[in-house]
Amino acid sequence: MVETRKVQVTGGSTYTVSIPKDWATDNGVSAGTEIEFYPEGDSLFLTPTSEDERTEGTLDIGDLSGDQLTRAVMTMYVSGFDIIALEAPRITNDQRRSIRNSVQSLVGLEVLEETRDRVVIRDLLDSAELSIHNAVTRMRLIAVSMLEDAVDALAAGDEDMARDVIQRDDDADRLYMVVSRIFRSTLRTPKAAKDIGLSREECFDYHSSARQLERVADHATKIAHLTLELYASENIGEETDEDGEAAVESATADGGSEALPTELVEALRELDEDARSVVDQAMEALLAEDSAEATRLANEARGAVLGVDQRAREIDELLRELDPARAQLLGLIVDSVSRSADYGGNIAETALQKAAPTP
Repeated sequence: MVETRKVQVTGGSTYTVSIPKDWATDNGVSAGTEIEFYPEGDSLFLTPTSEDERTEGTLDIGDLSGDQLTRAVMTMYVSGFDIIALEAPRITNDQRRSIRNSVQSLVGLEVLEETRDRVVIRDLLDSAELSIHNAVTRMRLIAVSMLEDAVDALAAGDEDMARDVIQRDDDADRLYMVVSRIFRSTLRTPKAAKDIGLSREECFDYHSSARQLERVADHATKIAHLTLELYASENIGEETDEDGEAAVESATADGGSEALPTELVEALRELDEDARSVVDQAMEALLAEDSAEATRLANEARGAVLGVDQRAREIDELLRELDPARAQLLGLIVDSVSRSADYGGNIAETALQKAAPTP
């Protein structure tokens, strides 16, 4: 229900307006309470001054274990709780392991207190000191490099590199959690946005783009898993195919062999390069301070997605000449690279909205 008040002038120069009594009562506001004001465009936000800005939340974990418990801790973290108390009649060893895994996978958390029926986790980082800009920029570097290395691992048959890509997905996830935590904090209180020096709209743009980068990292991880499956129990070497062209060959466990033709390997590398270019250019558009430059870069990135889709269809034609099982795995890899370009296109769309004139 919307309430309205008339602005009055007191003392000849001071503008005053009353606040709803129900809101004041619910938020502990009374005579003498200090109120903080945060102007944002044509809006003015107010909130009672709080002496202790750290928020504490309690969660009953009696029925939670494994992934459910891990996700519950992550949810409390992203929701913005600085102190998280996990309680149960008796916390099991498996639950403690899940809690420790959660703490290790999130930035800034440590176990503050641990008893038989209670574990208290505290966030040691000051949200005002966290930079959503730096977190998203770091995510960009991780996601793009993961995609490049995943395709390189496929082309070279490098299983160690593929496993390294899979491990680096945790870094991307941690940063995405940080971005989500900061973004949600700006939704709860205008002070959080003031502390990080960005408007809530800008924080939304960063969060939306971070989500796309996290998906790029996920597809790079998928490519790495498919590469390991493709080369499972195989020795990778380099030989020459029937036409005298170099090809990456896989010697199968039963002594047979199949080859990835050079034409296919080069096409995959080019597809990967084009997809990464879309993501990079879209991020440049998002971070550009000049709106005209941001618009130009974003439109170019969106246009380049069509070229990636066309190249992906051409590679699908090359896969028809391969063994069906292998062609299926490679088709999934091509799809993941192509989807990564689509996510770059989504970032470009966000950049266009960010660069648009404010109504």
